[in-house]
Amino acid sequence: MQVQAHGRSLPNIDHLSVVAAMIVLAYTLERFIDLPGWQIASQLPGLYIEFNINVSMVTSLLVACMTAAGANWLMQDHPAAQGKHALEHAILPGLTALVIGIPLSGIPVGIGWWIGLISGAFIIVLVLIAEYIAVDPQDIHLPLASAALSAVSFALFLVLAGALRAGGVRLLYNVPALVFAAWLVSLRVTNLRLHGEWTIYESAIIALVIGQITAAFNYWPLTPIAFGLVLLGPSYALMSLFCNLIEEKPFRQVIFEPIISIFIAWGAALIIR
Repeated sequence: MQVQAHGRSLPNIDHLSVVAAMIVLAYTLERFIDLPGWQIASQLPGLYIEFNINVSMVTSLLVACMTAAGANWLMQDHPAAQGKHALEHAILPGLTALVIGIPLSGIPVGIGWWIGLISGAFIIVLVLIAEYIAVDPQDIHLPLASAALSAVSFALFLVLAGALRAGGVRLLYNVPALVFAAWLVSLRVTNLRLHGEWTIYESAIIALVIGQITAAFNYWPLTPIAFGLVLLGPSYALMSLFCNLIEEKPFRQVIFEPIISIFIAWGAALIIR
C-alpha cells in the first residue's frame, strides 16, 4: 500500500513478521524454562528490602528491550526517517510488551493463556504499525494513528497499575514502577499531541505527582481497576493541562478538559471500588 511521496504507510511485512515471531517465541519458551528464582534481601534500619528475580520478570524485560529494538529497526526503514534512529517510536512498543508480559506470566498454560498471548502479539503489531505511520508527519493516516497510540498508552498504564495492585506489590516497588511508567506515557502522549515537541520536564512533573497519588491511595480498599482509574484520571488531566498551556488555548478550555477527565475517572472508580 502506497501513500503520498513520502513512502509506505505500512512497515515491511517480512520485518514486521520477524519482530512479532520473536516476541511470541520468547513468551512461549518462558513456559518451558524452569530456573530457580534469585532473592535479594537486606535489612536496613527500619526497612526490610526483599526483591525476587525470576524467569518471568527477566523474560518480560528482555522482550520489552527486544521489541523496542525491533521497533527502531522497523522505523529506520521508513523513507521519512532518512536512516536516523527513531527512538521515540520505540517507547510505546517496548512498554506494551512489558505490560502484556506481567499478567501473561500469571496465567496457567491453557486456552486462556494462548488467547492472551495471541491477543498481546496482535496489540503489539498494531502499535508497531501505528508508530510506523507516525514517523511521517505528512501521512494522511497520522491523526488516526496518534489517537490509537494515545488510547493504547492510557490503557497500558491502567493495566499496569491494576496488575501491580492485584499482585500485592509493596509500596516501595509500586511507586517507582508507576512513576517511571507515567513518565514514559506522558512523554509519548504529549509528543504525539504536540506534533513532535518533547516535554521532558513537564512529563517528569506529571510522573512525580502520580507517585504521590500512588502513595496516598496505596492502602485504600480499592479494587485493581478502581486503583488504576484513580491514577489514570490525574495522569490524563495533567497531560491535557500542560498541552493546553503549551498550545496557548483559552483559559476555559485549559481547565475544562482536565477537570472533566478527573470527574469521569474518579466517578467510575467510586462506582466499582
